Amino acid sequence: MATADVPLGLRLCRQAGWNQIESDWRRFLSMQPNGCFVAELDNEPVATTVTCLFGPVAWIAMVLVDVTARRKGVATSLLKHALEFLDNEGVESVRLDATAAGRPVYEELGFRPEYRLTRYEGTAPAKGQLSTVIPTASLLPQITAFDQRMTGTRREKMLVRLFEESPGEMRVLCPGDRLEGFVTARRGANATQIGPCVATHDAGPLLLSDALARWSGRRVFIDVPQDNSGAMTTVETSGLTAQRHFTRMCRGKRITDDPQAIWASSGPEKG
Repeated sequence: MATADVPLGLRLCRQAGWNQIESDWRRFLSMQPNGCFVAELDNEPVATTVTCLFGPVAWIAMVLVDVTARRKGVATSLLKHALEFLDNEGVESVRLDATAAGRPVYEELGFRPEYRLTRYEGTAPAKGQLSTVIPTASLLPQITAFDQRMTGTRREKMLVRLFEESPGEMRVLCPGDRLEGFVTARRGANATQIGPCVATHDAGPLLLSDALARWSGRRVFIDVPQDNSGAMTTVETSGLTAQRHFTRMCRGKRITDDPQAIWASSGPEKG
């Protein structure tokens, strides 16, 4: 995949009703330019997928197939190609967030379920903002180290990119100069995606409430691990409702992460 293929990705997103916009596709290409792929059928581009390496852990996402090319083995062939690329890169663990329709395909390729997430949607309520802080670039190493401890994945290149794109959207809680969590958000075609939000038990509700307040009156999505009951309670009491579910899956070595510290996933693209 190259920059010239971004319009294809956008067309497939709109066809499927997905939330990603041009800046998302450009971020995928920037983060892993050799790991984003397009499939052709009869010499016509009809499908996409993107991968991203975070050290020994990789993510697969954006498996989209044109409606005219579905049920012809395109998605499976494209996924096998992506997995071959990741195997050649020496990746130990490959993860993804599967929809109900995609899960059987991934299981045939060796993926196993880890835990489920629920996407909540709705209009962000009008609540007062809290005492979060907009971090400076000098705080990013502390943020990425905290994230790695909680998620088991070195996601520095994603978090730095999200900060650089929208520095005012990233907020942190640092009581007593100790980082307790962070949250960010990004605009989408259908709604603002709030996340990732990674935090301690006490900081998570504050960070989510702050993010909702900043997007008050706007449609938002928040993807929450079902094992984090505190996060589910926070979004449900804010008036958001369950839209659909994802299954987080892994191929290879299992990752030691803490779903109860994940108050909002970054979305199916990167977990």
